Formats: sequence, C-alpha cells, structure tokens
Amino acid sequence: MTEWVLAIEGSHTGRLVAMLLALLAAVLHAVFAAMQKGRIDPWVMRGAMDASYGLMALPFALFVVPWPEAHLWPILAGAWAIHTVYKVLQAMAFTRGAYTVVYPVVRGSGPFFTVIGAYLLFGEVFTVGQWLGVAVLLCGIFGLAVYNMRTVTLERETLGLALVLALFTGFFVAFYTTYDAYGIRAAADPFTFLAWFFVIDSWSMPIVALAHARRKGIALARQGLMWRAPIGGLVAMASFGAILLATRLDKVGEAAVLRETSTIFAALIGWLFLKETVGPRRLALMALIALGAVIVEFAG
Repeated sequence: MTEWVLAIEGSHTGRLVAMLLALLAAVLHAVFAAMQKGRIDPWVMRGAMDASYGLMALPFALFVVPWPEAHLWPILAGAWAIHTVYKVLQAMAFTRGAYTVVYPVVRGSGPFFTVIGAYLLFGEVFTVGQWLGVAVLLCGIFGLAVYNMRTVTLERETLGLALVLALFTGFFVAFYTTYDAYGIRAAADPFTFLAWFFVIDSWSMPIVALAHARRKGIALARQGLMWRAPIGGLVAMASFGAILLATRLDKVGEAAVLRETSTIFAALIGWLFLKETVGPRRLALMALIALGAVIVEFAG
C-alpha cells in the first residue's frame, strides 16, 4: 500500500485519488461531528471516541508500520498540541450552539485559512477560477450558518459565544490541516505518521472527558459508549486518515476545500437524525457549497 501511494504521488492518478479521499473525508467528518453533538455530552463522546481510535491504532503503530524517524517525534508532538486545542474549542462550541449553526461556521472558515497556509508553507497558488470557487463555497457555507442562526430555536442564549468559538475552531482546522500535511510529507512512510498520530493524539481528551463527567455528575455507564465509541473511533480514523493522505497526494488547499462539502452532509444528518429542519433555502445554499467545490477542483 505504501509503495502504491508513493508511486502515484503528484501524478494525475494521485490527483483523482486525492479528490475521492477528500470527499470521503467530508462524509465521514460530518458523521463524526454529528456523533459528538448527538444525545451524549460532547466532551464525553469526544473523549470516548479518541480513546477508541488510540487503542485501535496502537498495534499498527507498534507491529505493522516502520518506526518513526527521529525528526518525526517533534512534529507529532506539535500535531498533538494543535489538535488538542482544536478539540477543546469544538467541544466548547458544540455545548453552546446548535449543530447546523456551529458546524458550517467551523468548516466555512477553515478552507480560507488553509489556502493561505498552503501558500505560505508549500507555495501552492490558486488560479482566479479557483478563488471564485472558494468565494462561492464560502457564500454557501456562511449563508447556511446565517440561515440556521435565524431559524434555529435551540440554545439561543449562548449562540453568540458559540459562533465566536466556531470561528476560532475554524482557524485551528486550517492550522492542523496545513501542519499535518507538512508532517505526513516529512515521513518516509505516510502510514507511520498516521498510526503514530492517532496513538499520540488519543490520550488527552479522555482525561479531560473524565474530569468533565465527574464535575457534571454524568454516569458514563449509562451513555451507551461501549458501542458508540468504537464506531466513532473508526469513523475518525477513516476521516482524518483520508484527508491526510489526500494532502500527501495532491495540493493541500484543494483537498481542504473539497472536504468542506461536509457541511452538505452535516445538514442532511441534522435533518434526518437530529430533527433539524431543511427547506428550499437551505437546499439552495447547500447547492452553492457543492458548486464552489466543483469550481475549485476543475479550475485548477
């Protein structure tokens, strides 16, 4: 598998595979975020899912992939710090705002910052057509957030703070996307970086979640975590693994923009499972998001 990934890196096949991986990451990330914002407290759910994917990744890290090179350890430590801040901010936003309001703001601000970061770090440059696609996508995403903010009735009193937290979370989405792309490109074997990333990234949020559960008096045994956590862990590994491989195979900025079609899937999940309303205006805004992503991909 490693040899195949390295062989198609930077090729037309690699670009196509990267596009498919980014779209897969979009679907899975919407599912993952919905699980965190679902019936269980977001802090508890995030901690349980992180613990699960850490345990799943550990045997691969120890016995399957090559041992990380010396220069990868500080890179992995940096990735852990960035992701920990991101996860804390996202949990804080989800506890204060409705899923279909918070999630589009997080994902909408992310690609803009990522495109700038990819230019500064990797020298990636978007064409005029691609910037037009970014503008269309952002109009759709932020339009969806504004529409949801006007119509949603959940958690109105804390919605303003939730939106501020969502913007900060979006910045850290861009930060970790760009930084992780640097990390996976620095590894001789991309799967070594992935396996050890999941192991190192997994330990902090379970500790935070346990402290939060004790403070709030949440009975963990009654939350159904025994089956929810492993499913969430698998979804997380597939989602983050897909986008990291996409950034290794093709441009970081393009992969990040395509991933933000996750807002479409988030709206559908919110409608189907969280009983949040989807009407013609929201569908039109979702179409704008999809159109922007298509423009970015094919104007490159």
